[in-house]
Amino acid sequence: MTPLEISLIAFACIFGATLLGMFLRANLPEHHISDESKDAVKLGIGMIATLTALVLGLLTASAKGTFDTASTGIRQIGARVILLDRIMAHYGPETMETRGLLRRNIAAAIEQIWPEEKIGPTIAKGGEGRSKSESVEDKLRQQPARIEAIQDNLRQLTPRTDAQRSLQSQALQVSGDIAEGRWMLIEQMGQSSFPKPFFVILVFWLIIIFATFGLFSPKNATVIVVLLVCSVSVAGSLLLIMELDTPYGGLIKVSSAPLRHALALLGG
Repeated sequence: MTPLEISLIAFACIFGATLLGMFLRANLPEHHISDESKDAVKLGIGMIATLTALVLGLLTASAKGTFDTASTGIRQIGARVILLDRIMAHYGPETMETRGLLRRNIAAAIEQIWPEEKIGPTIAKGGEGRSKSESVEDKLRQQPARIEAIQDNLRQLTPRTDAQRSLQSQALQVSGDIAEGRWMLIEQMGQSSFPKPFFVILVFWLIIIFATFGLFSPKNATVIVVLLVCSVSVAGSLLLIMELDTPYGGLIKVSSAPLRHALALLGG
C-alpha cells in the first residue's frame, strides 16, 4: 500500500475510535465516567500520550535523516559525474564516446527516478526498450552495468604520457565512486528506516488516546469537528513520516536538480 492509503486507514481507525468513545459515553453507567474515573483514566492516557509523542519525534527524525541522506547522495553523484566528465575531457578526444555514454546514462537515470521530468528521446535513448511495468528500482539495477561499461572503456585506453596515465587512474577511481553511490541509492529504495510493528503500535496508541477523548467529550458539533481536525492532523503527520522515509517516490521526492545540472554541463 502507498503511504497515502496507509495514512487514510490510520485516520479512519483514529476518528472511528473517537466516535466509538462518544457512543460508549452515552451508554456507560454514570459511575464509569465520574470524576474519580476520569482522573484515573487521564493518568494512564497521559503516560501513553507521552510515549506517543516520543515515538513520533523519533520516527520524524529517522525519516528526515533518510531523506537528507538520499538528497546528499544525489548531490554527490552529480558532482562526481561532472568531475568524471572533466577528467575525460582533459584526457583527450579518445574519451568522446565514453563521455557520450555517461551523458546518456545520467539522462536515463533521471527519467527513471523522476519519470515526470522528461529529458528528451535523443538524450535519454539509453533507457528505451525498457518495460513500463518495471519498477524504478528494477530499472536502476541495470544502471551499474552501464557504469561498468564506462569503466571498461576507461581501462581500454592506452595512455601515451604520464599525465594521461594519471587522468586514467583518476577517472577509474571517480567512476568507481559513482557506481558505489548508485548501489547505495538502489539499496535505499523500497526499504523502511523503521520496523512496521513499531508503526502499528504507534497507531494503536493513537486509537486509545482518541477513544478516550471521545469518551470524556460532550457530543456536539464543535467537539466533533475539533476532534476530526485533530485526527486529520495526526494522520497527516504519519503521512509526512512515510513520505520522507521513501525519498525516491510518492508525494515528497528528492530533487533532481543536482543531476539535471550535471547533465547540462556534460560534454562541454
